[in-house]
Amino acid sequence: VQLQASGGGLVQTGGSLRLSCAASGSVFRINVMGWYRQAPGKRRELVATITSGGSTNYADSVKGRFTISRDNAKSTMYLQMNSLKPEDTAVYYCNLQVGSRIWWGQGTQVTVSS
Repeated sequence: VQLQASGGGLVQTGGSLRLSCAASGSVFRINVMGWYRQAPGKRRELVATITSGGSTNYADSVKGRFTISRDNAKSTMYLQMNSLKPEDTAVYYCNLQVGSRIWWGQGTQVTVSS
């Protein structure tokens, strides 16, 4: 399985970005996909996850501002990020989990200027 994340960039406070994560290879139909982020000097943290059935989970810090979604036919996951804050600045990684197996994408930088 390979994951390709894209859509990061530089945006001002209050702006929006949409991240995409395309999965290729032998993607099992039943899986969980997620977005994580890592700011400089900090540990990688969960942003949001979504199951193949559409159930979602969000970190408290992004609830009401970020929306995770997926298109199973395209094996692609999205993260719509609105009302961005400087503290959202980080490298965003996507992952895919099937049982105990986890794959990670290469990360995409999101920078929010104040």
